[in-house]
Amino acid sequence: MRIIAGQFRSRRLVAPEGLATRPTSDRLRETLFNVLQRRIAGAEFADLYAGSGAVGLEALSRGARRVHFVENAKAPVAALKKNADSLGLKQGVDYRVEMRGVEAALRAMVAAGVEFDVVFLDPPYEPAVEYEKTLRLLGSLPVLAAGAVVVAEHARRQVMPVEAGSLVRYRLLEQGDAALSFYSEDSLAGE
Repeated sequence: MRIIAGQFRSRRLVAPEGLATRPTSDRLRETLFNVLQRRIAGAEFADLYAGSGAVGLEALSRGARRVHFVENAKAPVAALKKNADSLGLKQGVDYRVEMRGVEAALRAMVAAGVEFDVVFLDPPYEPAVEYEKTLRLLGSLPVLAAGAVVVAEHARRQVMPVEAGSLVRYRLLEQGDAALSFYSEDSLAGE
């Protein structure tokens, strides 16, 4: 894994050992950021189910103001922090790590007044219920800035909701066995 573009282009990233974490491929990350390129500079970005943090670190490399990583497993958080340290990023300034479940983290961010311009979520493929639960939560909590976009990475064969709370899917991109579903509260806000 590596950073694809921006300030940290070509820098290598580490991933935790084992099969519990499924990093987003370089090719899929490139596709994601090609679509989001106009939204990243200065964005408040959330990387939910962050794993090693490759997606959020790519966002920082491309000019995001700050990334909030949410991951509740120790090994991925250790890899994420090692990756951020290797890039010279400062916790609390460039990024924050919430080491707890997504629902608890989002509720804490609401209480802190945080609003996101871009949210990326990539829960483990197997518990499909996590996708709908998280999308509904994002569509019901005041955590999205006006015009925000939410992107879910999922298995291509997985059926994703067209609507989840106030969120409406406006785009679906498929690449190999993976897919990206793009959501917004305003279906006209899509790319």
